[in-house]
Formats: sequence, structure tokens, C-alpha cells
Amino acid sequence: MINSRNILFVILTLAAIVMIYEPMAALLSNRMLSDYYSHIALIPIVSAYLIASNRREIFARCEYRLTGALISLLGMAGYWWGRTLEGNLSLNDHTSLLTFAALVFWVGGFFWIYGRNALRSALFPLVFLIFMVPIPEEIMNRIIYILQVGSTEVTYLFFNLIGIPVAREGFIFHLPGVSIEVAKQCSGIRSSLGLFITGVLACHFFLKSNLSKGILLAAIYPLTIFKNGVRIVTLTLLAIYVDEGFLTGGFLHRSGGFVFYIPALAIMGVILMGLRRGERNKLKGS
Repeated sequence: MINSRNILFVILTLAAIVMIYEPMAALLSNRMLSDYYSHIALIPIVSAYLIASNRREIFARCEYRLTGALISLLGMAGYWWGRTLEGNLSLNDHTSLLTFAALVFWVGGFFWIYGRNALRSALFPLVFLIFMVPIPEEIMNRIIYILQVGSTEVTYLFFNLIGIPVAREGFIFHLPGVSIEVAKQCSGIRSSLGLFITGVLACHFFLKSNLSKGILLAAIYPLTIFKNGVRIVTLTLLAIYVDEGFLTGGFLHRSGGFVFYIPALAIMGVILMGLRRGERNKLKGS
């Protein structure tokens, strides 16, 4: 329905898009950083779908709330403060700050225009938008390091299990005829983010208890490092016994991550089904 309330919200939405367009475009055009954030474009689409599919409940009772306007102004102030820091922050962190401020501005505006009941009913899709915010570098580096360590340990375990002679120096493995390093690019950060976001959606749609949701999300780390270990060992064995090009630029090395991502996603699906069955059994028992 076209009314003054919706027109105001469209204007606010366009303002938020303008606020993040320039920094986000710069981030996504950066080859090194864009690999981490290929999911960002999908987040507002998913959020919009979730709001649209539940619009009858969300917009059943609308009211203006001054508190929302104050939150929106706070987001605007944070945005302008972030603009003054341009040049003092990295592209990643500057975009993170501006995007977060723009989201505060937009969510505050949603609260202001549609009220508390709408905010409560749309809480999940609104919070889900946080995945649009680039992860600050310090946090990203710590996550990547944790994934590197886990992937290295799993890879070393696999090499020993299959009986391949290997000498290890930190993240570097020396094998017959080849040496490899579990570098940052091998950490699986992209697939970890993809699995985590998918897991959050699965929790929202299919699970009820916080315990079940916690178990599913906690399973993502071991799934990721297991997948990474399988990928690293597979590429290494192909390089040793078939062609060294599998490690130096073949398709499976450059773009074949999805080949190993799909089985990890399937395993997560099995865990999800087990958790759902457990919830149903518990409900029947009560």
C-alpha cells in the first residue's frame, strides 16, 4: 500500500543505500577483500524476502516511535564521524564502520516509522543484516589464524593416516617431491562464512531450542577444518601422483572450493535433521 508512511520509509532506504554505496563499491572492487565478502549482495535480498513473506504480521499495527528517530540520528552521527576517519582506517575497517552506522540509521528509521510491534516481528531479518558489515581486520585475522591452525592439524592427521611421509614446520609441510603451506588463502574463511550464514538461516527456520541452535552453529568450525584438510590433502596427492599443476593454478585449486563445500553442507544438513528429530522426540515425550 502506498501511503505517507511507506513513502517515508522508501526515502530513508534510499538514503541508507547512498550512505554505503561508495565505500562498499570500493571494497568489492578490491580483489583481495572482495573474495571475503562475496555473500554481502545476497544479505539484503534474503532479509527483504523474510520481511515480505511475513509482512501481514510485521505491519499489522504500525505506529510512529520517537525512540526510533533518535536511534536513526545516532546512526547518522556515527556515519559522519566515520567519514572524518577516512585515511586513518584501512578500506576494510572504514567500510565496516560506515556500513554499521548506515544500518543503525536504517533500522532506527524502521523502528521510528513502523513502531515497536513491527520491530519485534521483523527482528530476525533486521538483525540478519549485520552480515552486510565487513568483519574488522583485527577480528578477521584472528578468525583466519584459528582456521589455519585447525586446518593444519587436520591436514597433518590425514597425511599420517594415509601413510604419506611428511615433515612439518609450522604451517609448512614437506612431502615427497613437493612442499606446501597452509596459507591464509587456505583457511577456508569464505566457506566458513557461507556455512555460518546458512546455519543461522537453518536455525531460524527449522530449530526451536537454543541448545539445538548452538550445537548446529558450533559444528561449523570442525566441519570447515575437516573440509579444508580434505581439500589440501586431495590437491597435494594429485600434485604428487598426477600433475604438479593441481597446486600451482589448476581449476580445482583456484575455483574448486565448491566441490568440497557441498559435502560439508550436506553433513551440516544431516546434523540439522538429527537435531530436529531430537526436538520432535523431546516434544512427544513431554
